[in-house]
Amino acid sequence: MPLPNRTITVRRWTYPTPPSATSINRLMADEGMRPFTWQNNPNRMFNVRSHGYDKVLWVVSGTLELIAPDENRVYVLRSGDRADIPAGVRHGIKVSQAGVTCYEASQSGKLARR
Repeated sequence: MPLPNRTITVRRWTYPTPPSATSINRLMADEGMRPFTWQNNPNRMFNVRSHGYDKVLWVVSGTLELIAPDENRVYVLRSGDRADIPAGVRHGIKVSQAGVTCYEASQSGKLARR
């Protein structure tokens, strides 16, 4: 069961060209985060899960589907898009056919690397 008023927030990249990995890293660092990068092959699935920390996921390149079963939504994230996933919110990920590279971090500093 989802926590009250705790939903995923997606921030779309609205500029004509996607940001560079360096730009995303700098934006996250400016918010006090220490991001790490990860990438996955096409069609990789991550089962639905939740975490005990607020997670920020920022797509550097490629596309993924962020599945939010308790919201009954699927968010498609493309290069430059960011998702803020509150602690305790269940979510899964499906990587697109082209694969994906992301930065991931937590503002609390409690993020566990994959």
